This record gives sequence, structure tokens and C-alpha cells, in this order.
Amino acid sequence: MFRCRSNMLLIGLVAFLFLDNFIFCRIVIVKLSLFSVSYAGYWGQDRLDLKPFIAKAAELGFEGVMLAGKRPHLSLLDADDELIASVRESLEQNSISCEVIAGYTDLAPLAAAEVPYLEMQIDYVTRLAKLAEQLGAGYVRIFTSYESSSFTPQQVWQSVVSSIREMCDRSAEYGVTVAVQNHHDLGVHSDVLLEVLHDIDRPNCKLGFDAWSPALRGEDLYECAKKMAPYTVITTNADYVRLPRYHYRPELINYERAHPDLVRAVKFGTGFIDYPAFFRGLQEGGFSGIANYEMCSPIRGGGALKNLDSYATHYINWMRDNSRIPN
Repeated sequence: MFRCRSNMLLIGLVAFLFLDNFIFCRIVIVKLSLFSVSYAGYWGQDRLDLKPFIAKAAELGFEGVMLAGKRPHLSLLDADDELIASVRESLEQNSISCEVIAGYTDLAPLAAAEVPYLEMQIDYVTRLAKLAEQLGAGYVRIFTSYESSSFTPQQVWQSVVSSIREMCDRSAEYGVTVAVQNHHDLGVHSDVLLEVLHDIDRPNCKLGFDAWSPALRGEDLYECAKKMAPYTVITTNADYVRLPRYHYRPELINYERAHPDLVRAVKFGTGFIDYPAFFRGLQEGGFSGIANYEMCSPIRGGGALKNLDSYATHYINWMRDNSRIPN
């Protein structure tokens, strides 16, 4: 009888843990970080300069920031010793850390072969890595490339792989990991991105793996997140709704479906992306890294500072409600 009751208690405990970890999708995330692109004004929204943005992120409850490596934020053209010292002071005063520097790259060959386009970008990422070291950040985020009608897919592939290899080799001097985001055309599918990563073959090359791209293209979010998790160090999050498009055909007195859909950003957890499945896949695959929130497009409700703040706060609340992040 005692053994029977013990077994029942054990089964009950296992069932409780299963419910806690899987059905309710308890997420293990090290830090929540806010991407400065959200307050950069690129889509007509209100803009904050670098130091006010850092203060805003801390005020909203984020533990870290991801800083855009271009104007109006952390441009290398402006990042002299005085600015770097000022940013470090701002981070310390607000008790917040810089986790990632976001680089912007397109590593396809350039049709004008006499322009050292790739060399410029390799130098750009190397200097961002040095800047990351100075600010205590461990990662520089980059992109692969868009497709180019001037070159074959294999030529673009080779250009991307060789460029990122050199970026990683040079960034290693500063103890920085290069995180490749699944954003641009090459490697946007998860299986292809893994092939690119394996070809790069550098220990300090990892992934910045996001849900919105595979969700838009119809990949299974749980399965792809679980598969990519062992290579993923950061994930950047936003949610969207699909808005179907149609063209009017007057000769038919009817409408014709247009593709693809228009996509618009909404508050986190209210769009079509199955984030519980995505985070469950990441967790089961072993991810325990940095989650960045971004408003990287026009958002429902407009770009006033009050609306931006409400979106960012909603993200923190959603993540805390669905995770093991302390309240």
C-alpha cells in the first residue's frame, strides 16, 4: 500500500512538472533587452537619442539594451572616446547593461568590383566588436545578404561565408561573438541558415534566431526553434497581424487576391505568431540567452512615445507572465 501511494505521488509530481513546463510554456530567459531601433524614429515614430533611450529602457524595467550600430544611436562616425565614456556612464547610472551591438550588413558581392564594399563591412563589424568590448557587450548582430540578380546563388553564398569568417576571426580579438540573424534572403530558411553556419565554422559565430521570419514563411515554430536553439544566443521578438490584400478587377466586377499579405506590428502576444510554441522549442533545445524586444516597423496605434512605451511594457509583462523571469 505504501509503495502504491509513493508511486501515485511520484506520478502526480511528474504530471505537475509536465504541466508547469510544457502546457503553460514556462520559458527560461537570462535577460530581457530593449532594442534601440524601437525609438530611432525610422518609421515616423517619436525618437529618443542614445542616453535618453538607455534611461527609458531602465525605467520600463528592461535589464539590458541592444544598441543600433548606426545613426541616430551608436554610429562609428560619432563614437569617439567622449561618447563611449558617456554611454558607459549612462549604463552604470541606470543599472542596465549593453548586451548586443546591432550591425547592418549585406554581404553579397558588389557589381562595381572596384569598390571594396566587403572590406568596408568587415572593418565596420570589427570596429563594432571593439566598441562592444568597451561597453561590456558580448555580441555583434549581423545579417547575411539579399539575393542579387548580378550573381549566382553560389557566388553570394561564398561571399557571405568568407566575409563572416573574417569578421569572426577579427572579432575574436575582443572576445565578441558574431550573431547571424535570420533576416536577409540567404539563410532565411532555418535549414539553409544551419548550412551557412556550418560552412562558416567559427566558434564565435552563433545565431540570432527570431520567430517572425519562419512564422511568415510557414515553418513549424516549435520544431525549428528546438533545432536552432543549440546555436542561438539571442532572439529578437515582435508580433504582427496579417492583413490580406486584393486588387479590384473592374472587368469582372470582382476582386483578385494579391500576395503576399501586408503585415503590421501589434502588441506582443496579440498577433498571429505562436510565441508559446517558439519559446517552448527554444527552451527544450537548450537556449537560455537574451530576448530582445523591437518595434522595427510601423505599429498599431501610431508612433507617439506613450504608445511605444505601452508596447514595450506589454512585452515585459507578457514575458514575465509566461516565463520564469522574476517579477
